[in-house]
Amino acid sequence: MRWEKPVESRDDGRARFPLSFHWPREHHSAVEFVVARTSARRVALAALRNWRRKKKFADAVISSALSKAALHSADRAFAVELFYGVLRNRTLLDFWIRELRHGRVDVDLRDILRIGLYQLFIAKTPEHAAVYETVDLSPKRQHAIINAILRSAARDRRGLQRRANSQPLDVRTSHPQFLIERWTKQFGAGAAEALCTWNNQSPLIYARINRLKIDRHSFLERYRNARTLPNVSNFIELPAPVDALDQGDCYVQDPSTSIACELLQPKPGEKILDACAAPGGKTGYLAELMANQGLLIACDREPARLNLLDENLARLGVRIAKIVCHDWMKSAVPPEIPSAAPFDRILIDAPCTNTGVMRRRVDVRWRLKPADFNRMHTRQIEITHAVIPLLKPGGILVYSTCSLEREENEDVVQSLLRTMSILQLEEERRSIPFQDNFDGAFGVRFRRKN
Repeated sequence: MRWEKPVESRDDGRARFPLSFHWPREHHSAVEFVVARTSARRVALAALRNWRRKKKFADAVISSALSKAALHSADRAFAVELFYGVLRNRTLLDFWIRELRHGRVDVDLRDILRIGLYQLFIAKTPEHAAVYETVDLSPKRQHAIINAILRSAARDRRGLQRRANSQPLDVRTSHPQFLIERWTKQFGAGAAEALCTWNNQSPLIYARINRLKIDRHSFLERYRNARTLPNVSNFIELPAPVDALDQGDCYVQDPSTSIACELLQPKPGEKILDACAAPGGKTGYLAELMANQGLLIACDREPARLNLLDENLARLGVRIAKIVCHDWMKSAVPPEIPSAAPFDRILIDAPCTNTGVMRRRVDVRWRLKPADFNRMHTRQIEITHAVIPLLKPGGILVYSTCSLEREENEDVVQSLLRTMSILQLEEERRSIPFQDNFDGAFGVRFRRKN
């Protein structure tokens, strides 16, 4: 399989790879190339409309759209860029639409204009292609208006850009105002802007070397395009990881995901519970740190995600994991879990709002509502309370999220310390994207008192 840009990544940095279609370049006439580019725009438009109408996750929407489109690799990448580019810059694009069109713009026309303006202002697509091919996306009755708006935008490019630069941060960076307000309060105005800017960058592809199958030196010898990272010994930047993934030699995940596993400090021969395990990036790392010796119970509540977890662990060569379907919000615990208890160490990589990984999960900003932070706080507390009785006295509990929010991190820690006197706080770590240049993450280690 030839490498192409991943569609998007999960909350743990695991990339989703689209299926590939490869047409020999010598068979591409100029006409075929234009048709392919037009098709890429149509795929992006269809995906944007499906995302808006069906409220599904963006990565699932674009993956589904690509699976139905016979596009070669370059045009699949172009469709992906248009789709995520419009989502990342939606408020800014709508500002330009308001500047160019006074009056009502229906939602389907707006989607087309967003694609056209993204090409003109951000993707830097040649003007004739951006205008002509975008006009062609619309019904004939709309050709004239779309052509006029995009031509006007091209003529006033500098003025429109200058007016955009003078807009508030929520417009310039396309983030909801309530997120900017809470980040400004938490981090300061400059840091809030840096975070919004970070979220709009295309993410790099990082991978963890799977030392259950290959050592670091051999990996770097075999995969010469891998680039080492300072101060992160077994993570690398790997622009084209398909072969290494197929072999199970690595797992695509951000270095910030190591915080939770390294806080847990699992040892060979121990009994470990990974309470919220899917899709398996941290589970695989725990098995590596355990040298594939001991017992690793990996839980998640969704059967489909457990199938993915099973596939990932098998490819990585993990032999000590036992996968269990369980929702910690429900009282009845499957017998496989208490029969293995008490556990030496427990990891709760809790479900969260994902505000630390917005660069990878592009549509999170448009899904979140102010009430979600307290709602997730309550859920995280309930999960942790359900898990703690399974930990042996003297055992280690690590609570982690990929959120930047106080409600899901510090407030959870303080609540646990107030209500669970058997817990002793030992260490706290975090990754802040605009400071550490990796995804956001939070982790804390407790010890259960004897």
